[in-house]
Amino acid sequence: MVSLFRSRIWLAALLGLATPALAMDPAGPQTFCTTYPTSPLCAGTGVGCAMCHTNAPTRNPFGDAVHTNLSPAAARPLSLGDFAAGLPSALHAVEALDSDGDGFTNIDEIQHGTYPGDANSHPVDTACQGTANPQYKVCHFDVRFTYRKVLLDFCGLSPTFAQLRAFDGLADDAARNTFVDAELNRCMATDFWRGKDGAVWKLAHPKIRPVSSLKSGAGPGPVPLADYDNDYNLWVYTQTDDHDARDVIKANYFVSRSAATPPVYTSVSSMAGQSVDQAHRAGNMTSAWTLTYFIMFTPVPRNAASQMYRAYLGLDIAKQEGLQSVPTEPHDYDAKGVQAQACAACHATLDPLTYPYRNYNGLSGSGAQRNKYVPNRLETMFPNDVATLRNTPENGVIFGTPVASLVDWANVAANNDAFAISTVTDYWKLLLGHKPTAEEQAEFTALWTGLKTTHTYRVSQMLHDLIHTEAYGAP
Repeated sequence: MVSLFRSRIWLAALLGLATPALAMDPAGPQTFCTTYPTSPLCAGTGVGCAMCHTNAPTRNPFGDAVHTNLSPAAARPLSLGDFAAGLPSALHAVEALDSDGDGFTNIDEIQHGTYPGDANSHPVDTACQGTANPQYKVCHFDVRFTYRKVLLDFCGLSPTFAQLRAFDGLADDAARNTFVDAELNRCMATDFWRGKDGAVWKLAHPKIRPVSSLKSGAGPGPVPLADYDNDYNLWVYTQTDDHDARDVIKANYFVSRSAATPPVYTSVSSMAGQSVDQAHRAGNMTSAWTLTYFIMFTPVPRNAASQMYRAYLGLDIAKQEGLQSVPTEPHDYDAKGVQAQACAACHATLDPLTYPYRNYNGLSGSGAQRNKYVPNRLETMFPNDVATLRNTPENGVIFGTPVASLVDWANVAANNDAFAISTVTDYWKLLLGHKPTAEEQAEFTALWTGLKTTHTYRVSQMLHDLIHTEAYGAP
């Protein structure tokens, strides 16, 4: 799991290399998790740059302490072998310190899944403070509490007194759990859960980032350029019924929505306003709205790639998450200065993620060329740009895997642990109101691994598991 978040920059700064992008070994996070295998940071969400850095290569107080104790007698810059060999002892040497001055030792923070170099990240006492309660099993999973919570979260209504009386009259907790699962299915079919502006629909807001002034279709804005309702429709479709959640970035189809209440979502092979040919479609990564809003007139659309990485994989490059430097990158084909030391740390990952967008057009050129895949787009639409622009390749790299196209990019991404983790995190935060805590990591990890394996990416099936966790059902 740690491989998702290995950052070569983490290693580069500790080694003292002049150019962070030149560090090729992911030994830092890997060795950290070998040293502390039970840390919640190494179970599901992984270790990133924030462990030792504020803005790589700048170190935070914990990173400074580790650096001071890292093979002090060895010549600088350290070799990769010296770094990997010396890191465990350097980590152990600073365990008793409180590097960030928040009142908790470094080892306490590591064991609780918080960051010892960030004073705003520290353990919180979550010990149960409950007392005897005639209604619920306080601090333990309680099916009656879960029943009430399921109706609120998935149906938008509290159970009536009559419903609670009927629930209490069921034979035993086994019967009540079966009833709660049936109620979950009923609620997931309601407009509250799956309708336009329903709970699932709203989860997509930060992914699609709607701008009403640019909307076309129903309820158009003053500058109608693309209809983002199509993106929401695909999102809800992939998250409901027995559909594969990965299709949100893999689908070569579109989804229509009926006017019924609740609406019916139907896959279709073509749709007005969507111009990317079927062979080059990758779900919402290639929708008219994505190409319009996240590419617009940009030759090398880094914004589109970083948004997809953030929205559907939960990795924010601006926060130095998911950095996996590619050797020799960045090339800086568009002469934007991304080889500068302050930029290269992120662009060694971002630019190879972006190359597969090379021929996807936003608003450049004539109306007939907009929002579609245009072969030789850079040569055709930007002939007066820098001469090296045309050297921008279409093949790229994601999670260390070479890809020949954006469709390949989507396939690799959708099958990576990051996609499952991000998907379950969306619902965890919706239903529990926060990211998984250290105490909740075991249940969280079981959910995202189960989404991949047991449930083959069916969100509705995963939600049945989620509502039976202690994290969800303990009052």
